[in-house]
Amino acid sequence: MTEAAVEIFLAEPRGFCAGVDRAIDIVEHALKKFGAPIYVRHEIVHNTYVVNDLKAKGAIFIEDLAEVPPGSTLVFSAHGVSKAVEQEARARGFDIFDATCPLVTKVHVEVAKLAKEGYEFIMIGHKGHPEVEGTMGQLDHGIHLVEDVEDVAHVQPAQTKKLAVVTQTTLSVDDAAEISAAVRKRFPSIREPKQQDICYATQNRQDAVKIMSPQIEVLIVVGSPTSSNSNRLAELARKLGVPSYMVDSAQELQPEWLEGKSRVGLTAGASAPEVLVKQVIDRVKSLGAVSVRKMDGIQETVKFPLPKGLRI
Repeated sequence: MTEAAVEIFLAEPRGFCAGVDRAIDIVEHALKKFGAPIYVRHEIVHNTYVVNDLKAKGAIFIEDLAEVPPGSTLVFSAHGVSKAVEQEARARGFDIFDATCPLVTKVHVEVAKLAKEGYEFIMIGHKGHPEVEGTMGQLDHGIHLVEDVEDVAHVQPAQTKKLAVVTQTTLSVDDAAEISAAVRKRFPSIREPKQQDICYATQNRQDAVKIMSPQIEVLIVVGSPTSSNSNRLAELARKLGVPSYMVDSAQELQPEWLEGKSRVGLTAGASAPEVLVKQVIDRVKSLGAVSVRKMDGIQETVKFPLPKGLRI
């Protein structure tokens, strides 16, 4: 690292959001109430540390419901599931707790409501992401996925009078706005949600990176490779001209990233726990950082209640 005193700039807000907190709490409460094992369909949230911690406590993560023994307790991940998965789980007789983030559920409810009114949908999102699969799986047909502006030109809805747009909750705010503009241009009468689908936590963490970027020379994002919102933070910094690196743990941080840099930014995706941030701070300090400056930012107060069967 550089001869100059190295300072860490700590983004605010960062790390866990209310939906992630709730999802992890659901698994932990289920383990306490019913004992191990508790089965979880898909990673509860996209973070290696969190998943491994819950595995150690007795959670078993599966993709195929056939892997779950009859009569077991099953938790749906924070990303949500399709109607087909939900129906299969009920048919198999599992005791189900749904950890779907309420902000994702809001999108599902909107899709179901408008579908009854005869609407088709354009969904802005990343193909193959479990949240997108869950939302698109709310209907048998009538949801057209677009990943970028180019995709918008190729959408062929059966009709355009009743067309609505929905969005994956963890996208880049700026990219989603650009794609939404292209959708509106092609389909001027398209119905948009009353409130944007991108969640408050995704927006706030991206805003914090925008505020911090002019003051730093490199950004470290704590988050797993599968985490959409974490990837968007690293991408955003790069677009703003700041070299940016994602790490799943402090061990992954490479000293050469910080060579010649005296102002190091640090943030964490919405599924990354604060313990990992602290470990990265210690690692950067071991490489020469002498101080940590906490940035001013929005204080998040959102809380989501646990399902009735798990409240203490």
